Amino acid sequence: MHQRAPFRFASRLALPLAAALIAAGCSSLGTAPTSQSSAKIAGLQKPAEVLIDQWGVPHIYAGTTYDAFVVQGYMAARDRLWQMDLWRKRGLGQMAQDFGPAWVESDKAARAVLFRGDMYREWLAYGSDSKRVAEAFVAGVNAFVAQTQADPRLLPEEFKLLGYQPSPWAAEDTVRIRHHGLTLNFTGEVDRAQAFCDGKQNGARVDWLRRELVPDVKPQIPEGLEVCGLPGKELKRAYALATASPRFTKENVKLSVQDMAPKQLLALSESTLNQPDANTLASYGSNNWTIAPGMTTTGRPILANDPHRAHGAPSLRYISHISAPGMDVIGAGEPFLPGISIGHNGRIAFGLTRFYMDQEDLYVYETNPQNSKEYKYQGRWEPMTRVAESIAVKGAAQPVIVENWYTRHGPVLAAEGNKAYALRAAWLDLGMAPYFGSMDYMRAQDFDQFRAAMNRWGAPGENQVYADSSGNIGWIPGGLTPIRPNWDGLTPVPGDGRFEWTGYRHGDELPWEFNPQRGYVVTANENNVPPDHPLYQKGIGYEWSDSARAQRLHGLFENAAKDGKKLSVADSEAWQTDIVAVPAQRLLKLLAPLQSSDAQTAQGLALLQGWDGTMAKDSAAAALYEVWSNATLKKALTDQVLAANQRRFAKETSATRMIAVLEQPQGWMSDTERDQVLLSSIAPAMQWLQTKLGADAKSWTWGSLHQAIFVHPLAGVVDAATQQKFNVGVGGIGGSWATPMATSYNVDTYQLTSGASFRMVVDVGNWDASRVVNTPGQSGNPASPHYRDLANTWAAGQYFPLAYSRSAVEKAARERIALTPQ
Repeated sequence: MHQRAPFRFASRLALPLAAALIAAGCSSLGTAPTSQSSAKIAGLQKPAEVLIDQWGVPHIYAGTTYDAFVVQGYMAARDRLWQMDLWRKRGLGQMAQDFGPAWVESDKAARAVLFRGDMYREWLAYGSDSKRVAEAFVAGVNAFVAQTQADPRLLPEEFKLLGYQPSPWAAEDTVRIRHHGLTLNFTGEVDRAQAFCDGKQNGARVDWLRRELVPDVKPQIPEGLEVCGLPGKELKRAYALATASPRFTKENVKLSVQDMAPKQLLALSESTLNQPDANTLASYGSNNWTIAPGMTTTGRPILANDPHRAHGAPSLRYISHISAPGMDVIGAGEPFLPGISIGHNGRIAFGLTRFYMDQEDLYVYETNPQNSKEYKYQGRWEPMTRVAESIAVKGAAQPVIVENWYTRHGPVLAAEGNKAYALRAAWLDLGMAPYFGSMDYMRAQDFDQFRAAMNRWGAPGENQVYADSSGNIGWIPGGLTPIRPNWDGLTPVPGDGRFEWTGYRHGDELPWEFNPQRGYVVTANENNVPPDHPLYQKGIGYEWSDSARAQRLHGLFENAAKDGKKLSVADSEAWQTDIVAVPAQRLLKLLAPLQSSDAQTAQGLALLQGWDGTMAKDSAAAALYEVWSNATLKKALTDQVLAANQRRFAKETSATRMIAVLEQPQGWMSDTERDQVLLSSIAPAMQWLQTKLGADAKSWTWGSLHQAIFVHPLAGVVDAATQQKFNVGVGGIGGSWATPMATSYNVDTYQLTSGASFRMVVDVGNWDASRVVNTPGQSGNPASPHYRDLANTWAAGQYFPLAYSRSAVEKAARERIALTPQ
């Protein structure tokens, strides 16, 4: 492992702009845009210009750094205002103000996980100018909001359907909101406690089958914790109310809002939440890699990243290019945050995946029988802290007063009997606003500066791969890991003072690499902490993503290195859209020697035995494999090895654990019983497919089940015509949760739920040769041509060039906007 002392302060070295500072007029280089417009923007200090290319990407040229962020906020709002407004409203707990009393409960929960610390120290945690950047960004957002007030025709259709107006932003909103960071250990602790409860003496065995842990530790139930007394359903619901994204649903018996909005809106009477669905298989994960010049066809580094998140319309990712004196950075971020988190700045390139450090704990307290707002801590009754707030409610004469209660560890999410349950989350601490730290690292100029910036990264845990135009590559995980001196963080713990964090691990304690001898770095959410590293066994985290994608990608790189193959940008594109499933190949080896006298089983067996594990959308075998492996085989296995009261975890059974049991059945069942489990589960899968897709297996395709539909949050409350306009469907798609082209799905419907909304391959140093794709489009406005224009490109595994130099941007430009101070 390469080690060096960290460089603590990232300097702001000036980068020359590709063109002179923009004056009020426009230069005319290359192909003329098809349209030109102008606007006056409050908050600008100098004139600025935006060129929008044929894919809807805004290229921003500003005279000052902060003007660039003003324009980024303005353009994000111009393209994504309703999405941004909903994010802010949900995060601040202000949904009831515009949508009525059904949202009061989720507003209360959202406010429980708002950052409530010292804002002065909070801003300093991200870098010296973080507050100024945030202020500039929200000034741009508010400038567009003001324009919609002056001209309601600019309002996105969703505001008109729902009958409300967007709210102005404050800079603090960008860091106080914390619900979008994908930190998921809390629900894992609840599930594990339930597994130990249901499993009784065999609880560890049930939990082992339920979830792979790396390293393979044995969770220990703390002394005094009653796992069967945990209100699991209520806790998971409370966590979802606090953290999940909103969607809108109809309810037949509630009051319709027909009188308040156009007829397209069927009903808006109750809220539910897009929480991580128990029926969604392997919902989140990402891939990234970087390749040294010695392994590429270009003689330059290549960096690739395809972050996987829940799919929807509009896309979570928003691509933009922000250029000003001292800064020229391009790539993707989230539309409601300033800066770029995945991209390059003309000197370095960077891309992220989740690094699954454990940043959450569930604390269980004994409460005072005489005062339920006191809990026992170190032998004494300690009072909870009360925070009362007023929630404005649409249609109500008076606001609703709600109370959130806090222990020394965090917000109380549930209370029952003489117990209270609180969330302790690192992401509620100073400097932990999700992804906000990218503002610092995106301006770094070398590895030392990049590493220094990543040492200040808080949440969520991330693997960052790095490459620069000098030919260097690297890997840095970032995030603050709680130090738990006497437990593993895998189960709830009593909040009586015996289980306390003793601080956070310093970033320098984490492993990292710079120019590794192998010539590449690849991460895919697996545990990539080297086994010989001091922290491997010390609880950075144990609940990592399934390693199937990582195994496939590492195999591709190892084979290329062994064969001496030089890798191209096109190779990285192909690997991002690779659809070979390693788990399928492992199971196929077990099926190879088997045969059956049952006609239906024999037909299915032959179909699988003649297949190679490629999850092509036109494959009948792929369709059978997914129904078999993730439904009927899991049921057959859990029926065989678990007692009846333990089988509630059948759907949740880890694919990796299932395959491990089948490969090494000793201690679980005999080899004969294993073979019977494999064979007996094929016919039910065949029958299901025959009912669903027809009697002729030759007509089956994986894509006929596995449909990609990007669903709008309002899809459930609008009429069919509006739903068709809001949703974006691209038909059948290949891949699965286990392939590098991750296309996770709901196990009941097989409809796509998550995967790569954004893909990027950077030719480091020849920046204009870099390739990207977003989906379903850059715009959040269903009337825009850029709302769905990239969906089919994405589905076909295709990309478009990400123009960076001014001359390339001019050639790609289709719209020019001249912006001047108001």
